[in-house]
Amino acid sequence: MDIPYTIKARPDTGVNNAKLGIWLFLASEIMLFGGLFSSYVFLRLGAPEWPGMMAGHVYERASDVLNVPLAALNTVILIASSITMVMAWASLMIDRFDRYRLYMGLTILLAFGFLVVKGFEYGSKFSHGLVPAESTFLGIYFVLTGIHALHIVGGIIVNAYFWGPGAKLWKTNPEYFRNRIEVAGLYWHFVDIVWIFLFPTIYLL
Repeated sequence: MDIPYTIKARPDTGVNNAKLGIWLFLASEIMLFGGLFSSYVFLRLGAPEWPGMMAGHVYERASDVLNVPLAALNTVILIASSITMVMAWASLMIDRFDRYRLYMGLTILLAFGFLVVKGFEYGSKFSHGLVPAESTFLGIYFVLTGIHALHIVGGIIVNAYFWGPGAKLWKTNPEYFRNRIEVAGLYWHFVDIVWIFLFPTIYLL
């Protein structure tokens, strides 16, 4: 039995099932991160000092604790990965599968680069005894950035599948494959947007 509206738009929503599904999923993700950001706001407003005491020293600014240049580098990496993701989808729209493989591969490599930079950042914190249990600020930092990093890992898995074994679908049903890459791109752009909010909120404010 064929599942309807896997490619064509539904008459009631104007989008196909996959796009409707990803928008509903992203709505739940907005609620997740919205709750986390709200918790951050309430905890910060209730704190007498921010970021406060850590490892026997009182810090007045988040930038004194966190590595802003590394975070800025990761911001550039994620913005670049959004561009390559769009280029991957656009390449399929003009039937250039070779370019799709190139741009999707670059998207995956940039995502790994983000995780490597984040790993260096985490490693530096741990080496100085700055762990989540040390302060409310660090707890928020590790929870928010850690959950975001898990979303990056999820995006890498999906994109790697469509770059590798899942790419066989291009030969049998190219329109269906284009739709799936568009859906994967929507998720990836959402992950990038979350980081754009995380960077100034956690590192700069």
